[in-house]
Amino acid sequence: MAETQNNQNQNNQNAPVQDVNQLLKVRREKLAALQEAGKDPFQITKFAVDTHSTDIKENYAELEGKTVTIAGRMMFKRVMGKASFCNVQDLKGSIQCYVARDSIGEEPYADFKKFDIGDILGITGEVFTTKTGEISVHASSVTLLTKSLQILPEKFHGLTDTDTRYRQRYVDLIMNADSKETFIKRSKIIKEIRNFLDGRDFMEVETPMLVSNAGGAAARPFETHYNALDEDVKLRISLELYLKRLIVGGLERVYEIGRVFRNEGVDTRHNPEFTLMELYQAYTDYEGMMELTESMFKYLAEKVCGTSVITYNGIEIDFGKPFERITMIDCIKKYAGVDFDAVKTDEEAKKLAKEHHVEFEERHTKGDIVNLFFEEFCEKNLIQPTFVMDHPIAISPLTKKKPSDPEKVERFELFINTWEMCNAYSELNDPIDQRERFAAQDAAFAAGDEEANHTDEDFLNALEIGMPPTGGIGYGIDRLVMLLTDSPAIRDVLLFPTLKSTSK
Repeated sequence: MAETQNNQNQNNQNAPVQDVNQLLKVRREKLAALQEAGKDPFQITKFAVDTHSTDIKENYAELEGKTVTIAGRMMFKRVMGKASFCNVQDLKGSIQCYVARDSIGEEPYADFKKFDIGDILGITGEVFTTKTGEISVHASSVTLLTKSLQILPEKFHGLTDTDTRYRQRYVDLIMNADSKETFIKRSKIIKEIRNFLDGRDFMEVETPMLVSNAGGAAARPFETHYNALDEDVKLRISLELYLKRLIVGGLERVYEIGRVFRNEGVDTRHNPEFTLMELYQAYTDYEGMMELTESMFKYLAEKVCGTSVITYNGIEIDFGKPFERITMIDCIKKYAGVDFDAVKTDEEAKKLAKEHHVEFEERHTKGDIVNLFFEEFCEKNLIQPTFVMDHPIAISPLTKKKPSDPEKVERFELFINTWEMCNAYSELNDPIDQRERFAAQDAAFAAGDEEANHTDEDFLNALEIGMPPTGGIGYGIDRLVMLLTDSPAIRDVLLFPTLKSTSK
C-alpha cells in the first residue's frame, strides 16, 4: 500500500561508512537546531498518553471519530507535499498516522518533515479509516518527545545478527515483534505461576544470594569477597536450604522465584545466571509434587497459550494428558537394555559402562553410573511429559530413601522435549542421615568432584529442631519459557544473556 511504504532513504543500513557518519552528524545538527529554536525534546518531562495502537484497532467501532493521544517510535515516514503518513510503534503494536499541514499548522508540519525514523513522537488526533481501509489517526498535533541520534536497522531486513540482538536487546525489541512478544509472554508466565501458587496458599519469600555455603545442587559456584566482613562468600547455586529452614520455622508452603548462579558453560539450554523457582510444601511427598507440577503445567499452557496442546519446533506436546511415569532403572532397561537392579557392586557397574562405551571416573559409584547411563541412552527419547522417578541415593544427597529400597530415593525429574524441566524430592528430614550424606559429599569433593555439596552445620541444626515430612521441587523458569514460546535457545528468553565482553 502506498500509504505504508517505508522511506528507504530514511533508513539504509547498507550505506557506506562515511555516509552513515554523515547521517549521524545530520541528526545531531537537527537536535542542535531544535535546541537553538527553544524546541529541545529532551526538556519534555511527560506526555499524557490515553491509549495504545492495538486498543484503537480492537475498539474501532467505539473510537471512530473520537480524539485519542498516543505515543511511540516513528518506524516509517512518507512525505507527500502538504500531507504525510507515518507509522508509530508502541508497546502493543503500531498504527498509521495521517499528518497534514492544514491540521497541525505550517511550522509544526515543517518540523515534522525533518523528523527521523527512530524519533519518539506524541500524537493527538481523530480515529478514522483511510480510503484503502486502514485504521489510522488523523493528527491534530505532533510532539517530538525524543530525538533519536542513532540509525535503526533497515526495517524490511530487520535485526537478524544474533550477537547484535543479544548485546543490543533494546534494538531487537524495537525491530523484532516476535522478540518483544516472547518477553511479554515471559512476564505473563511468571504472573500465572504466582496466581496458581497463590490459589494453593503458598507464600512467596526471598532468601540470600550471597552465602557462605552454596549448597542444594551439584554445581560449581561463583566466589567473591565481602570486604566489610573480610570473608569469602559465594553466589547461591540453589534456593533449597534456606527455604527448608522456613519449613522448619512453620511456614508450611513457601516458594521463591529468583536468580541463581552456576559457574558453568553456556549453550542453548544453559546460562550461568538463570531464573529458578523452588517451592516446598509440608506434609506431602514427591507424589504430591507430581500432582502439583502436572496441574501447574496444564494451567500455564491454557492461560498463556490458550490450549493444553502446544507446539515446540514442530512437535506437538500435550499437557492435557496424564504425564507418563517411569523409574530411572526401568527407563534404562527400556532404552539401553541394562537392568541395574541386577548389578550388585561398583565394579560390575564400571564393567557395564566400559562395554557400553559410557565414560566415567574412577571415583564414580554404581549410582553415578546409573545416572550416566540414563543421560546417554534415555534423555534423548523423552519428548512427551515424563516423570522419571526413584534415582540412586548416590546422586541425591538431600532426598528421603525409599522405604522399600534403601539404594534409591523418592525423587523425580520431569522431562519434556528431552530437557530436564524440574527436579523434586520427598525431602530428607532425618538430621543423622543428612549428616552422613553431607560427609559423603565432602569426601567426593576431596576426591575431585568440584560440584559436590558441603556440610552445612546451621542447616543440620535446623533439621535437629525438626522439619515435618515435606515435598520440594525446583523448576528452571527459562526452559519453561522456551517451551511455551517456541524459542530455540535460552538466550532468546533472557533479556540480557551472558556474553563475552567485547572489550577483551
